Amino acid sequence: MATPGLVLITAPDCHLCSHARSVMSALSLEATEVDIASPEAQALAGRGVPLAFLPVLWDGARIVAYGRLSEKRLRRELSV
Repeated sequence: MATPGLVLITAPDCHLCSHARSVMSALSLEATEVDIASPEAQALAGRGVPLAFLPVLWDGARIVAYGRLSEKRLRRELSV
C-alpha cells in the first residue's frame, strides 16, 4: 500500500536506514527517500523537522517514526 506524502530521510551506510527500508517493504509502504545531505533534507530541517536520529519518517505534518522503526508501531500509526 503506497502512502502518499511519506518521506524517509536517510544517510549512506546507515544500518538503521536499511532496517527502516526492510520494515517498510514488509508493510508494503512506499516513501520518497531523501538523503540527509540533500537540499530537500535541509529544507525540512529549516521547517522544524528534527534530523538528529536517522532515519526519520515524516508524513508531511508530523514525525511518524525515527531511529529503529517498529513494524508494530508503523501499523498503528499509519493504520496499515
